[in-house]
Amino acid sequence: MRVQDRVVVVTGAASGIGRALARRFADEGAKGVVVADLDEAGATAVAKEIGPRATPVRADVSKEEDVAALADTPFGPVDLFCSNAGVIGGHGLDAPDREWHTLYAVNVLAHVYAARAVVPSMVARGGGYLLNTCSAAGLISCPGDAPYAVTKAAAVAFAEWLAIHYAPKGIKVSVLCPQGVQTAMLEHGIGTDHLTARAVRASGAILDPADVAAAVVDGLAAERFHIFPHPEVAEYARRKAEDPDRWLAGMAGFVAGLEP
Repeated sequence: MRVQDRVVVVTGAASGIGRALARRFADEGAKGVVVADLDEAGATAVAKEIGPRATPVRADVSKEEDVAALADTPFGPVDLFCSNAGVIGGHGLDAPDREWHTLYAVNVLAHVYAARAVVPSMVARGGGYLLNTCSAAGLISCPGDAPYAVTKAAAVAFAEWLAIHYAPKGIKVSVLCPQGVQTAMLEHGIGTDHLTARAVRASGAILDPADVAAAVVDGLAAERFHIFPHPEVAEYARRKAEDPDRWLAGMAGFVAGLEP
């Protein structure tokens, strides 16, 4: 898909990857960009940066009614829905139930709500596209954060299910799986010296969100299911599939070397 003349929704668009996606889609000639975020002021600021082809919407993606409302845009039917909003937990076995529930709602159910909101109308119109931000964690786990690793893996699995069932009906699906990206989320982890942030810093380059957006534009144009802004993630996933026991042992050693 080329985004020129398309109507796009981006959740989590007030900052980070979402902001970069919204801006890049506008630069690519999108007909309209819905800038959705729980942070209404941030979404409004991004929409102002883009101009009249953007509209800000306050949306809590853990609520189905908020996600469903995003399908009703002032620009017309949604061609591309980017379910990008996500939250991180930061705990392992000590993660409280409320953290599991929050991450499940935002990192998994929000993708389900988005699909429910736009897929039927896309099928009726003969096509459409879903881009789900799932993180490399969805494919190769996440040291130090059990709820994040599990929910991002579930997000990948749901995207696979969508692709299997709806490709014959004209629906394209991609999962965005970056590793380290310079966002407020990562900066907080670095500031607190969290194990997850240590793992990210040790595993490769930390990309600017604009670089991630560029990789997305290329991935959408090629209609690839996996979009890897960090190409090495594809190699990690290949090794995991070829020899899970060796991969798990390697990951265990990697994490052990990061712990104090």
